[in-house]
Amino acid sequence: MTRPDRALRQGLNRRAGQIASLRAFLGERGVIEVHTPLITASGITEVHIDSLRLADGRFLRTSPEYHHKQLLADGAGDLFELGPVFRAGEHGPLHREQFLMLEWYRLGWSWRELAAEVVELITALVGARPLRWLAWRELAVQALGFDPLTEPQALARILDPAPPGLDPGQQLDWLFSLRMQPTLVGRQTVIVHDFPACQAALAKIRPGPPDLAERFEVFVDGVELANGYQELTDPIEQRRRFEADNARREQLELSPMPIDDALLAALERGLPECAGVALGVDRLLMLADGRTRLDEIGAEPGRSEQAGSP
Repeated sequence: MTRPDRALRQGLNRRAGQIASLRAFLGERGVIEVHTPLITASGITEVHIDSLRLADGRFLRTSPEYHHKQLLADGAGDLFELGPVFRAGEHGPLHREQFLMLEWYRLGWSWRELAAEVVELITALVGARPLRWLAWRELAVQALGFDPLTEPQALARILDPAPPGLDPGQQLDWLFSLRMQPTLVGRQTVIVHDFPACQAALAKIRPGPPDLAERFEVFVDGVELANGYQELTDPIEQRRRFEADNARREQLELSPMPIDDALLAALERGLPECAGVALGVDRLLMLADGRTRLDEIGAEPGRSEQAGSP
């Protein structure tokens, strides 16, 4: 009979306690936990996210978002889910093909209110950090010395090392990931908000000029932890975005993805005004444990030497 490994047990207990504290944080605020399917018929149309396809043509979910919005449209009220999601080709110190996501929605809230709650939750696990609210364009000027949304000539010059064939949204995403995000270093929490409209994803757009997406991302000590929106409720606009994604996929010689008609039907029934956010739990626990790589945490077999305290 195998004797219990003390370090492994300590690591498992710590992780279980951390997960329980996340559930308690939201439960105490009246947010109800739900469990939605891991297997979906539609996958996701976004070009920069690859779904894992099963042999029968269905997909492992990249997020529970579409199912959550169906529940919200049916009157479920504030809800959350903590569970696994899957994304093909995600490998690296801060990436995995399978990881834990905490996603929750607040009816009648603004994205700013939800962003503040995200910071409260993060602080409960990793401790307080100096907090900055930073508009995307402010960050661009600080990191690059110009505003890419109003100075296209300067943008073209700085894009020289970027891969060819990127559309405007992908160009700005490349710029953000490789030139802007690396400046968010040091012991701090930063809420980056008001993204360019071409990076709206499933967020509402606030008319400009320039038009801006009501979207935010939360970074702690330089690590991206959360991505949230003032949720798009217009089924016509949502269908247009799905179709635009698939048109771009065809340009890139990628397979178009099935459009989620159940989500569109939910929007047609009436998605309540709400804000929603997805948070990477593994990254959060990594920071809480004082680690810098995802492969230093977890409870997979063979990791007993990494499961103890740092």
